[in-house]
Amino acid sequence: MWKIVVGFVLFAALSLFVIMKAGDKVDMSGEKHGADSLSAPETPASAPVPAAPAPAASAK
Repeated sequence: MWKIVVGFVLFAALSLFVIMKAGDKVDMSGEKHGADSLSAPETPASAPVPAAPAPAASAK
């Protein structure tokens, strides 16, 4: 029985340590989809825009 109490105290101490180190950076909202997702890689603003193909010359 005392082993359960010691295990619980150790787990609680470890949990509190992790929470104190992380501060307010912990996101507990679960998996995100769509516009809420922040982990999607952003394209750089200086990315080259592909050029449109030149229109074919019309033959008469």
